[in-house]
Amino acid sequence: MKYNQVRIGDGVIANEKNVVIHSLGTLDWNIYDCISNNHIADEVIITEEQMMHIRERHPEAYIDTMHYVREILDDPDYIFRDKHPNTGLVVKKIQNDEKSSLLALKIITSDDNKDYKNSVITSWKITEKRLNNYLRNKDVIYKKA
Repeated sequence: MKYNQVRIGDGVIANEKNVVIHSLGTLDWNIYDCISNNHIADEVIITEEQMMHIRERHPEAYIDTMHYVREILDDPDYIFRDKHPNTGLVVKKIQNDEKSSLLALKIITSDDNKDYKNSVITSWKITEKRLNNYLRNKDVIYKKA
């Protein structure tokens, strides 16, 4: 199965503040209600600024994140509760790598600005050892059946 990749020109929106936004499609609420069941938007986005952050701060994760973002969002292995409200750490083992990809995903709720969208905040790679540590010490709010 081929997944959508983030590419310049694909689903790109520039808002009134000239922030470049890449639409990543919609979220499956059968999976993501565990982060917040008070969501007000289905669409998930990533901004050019967040892509630059990943490229600069987590270069080891950038290529897989941009290439497999839909696969990660559509079929996560785990979601952990993040310390920030309405935010989950979405984890997926990518078959071409020994490490798992992790996305920090912010869900927009009725408490947020209604013009905001659900968004990928950052991404990084985690080792099997780190994943096992997360499984022991973090709140697992979703596990793939």
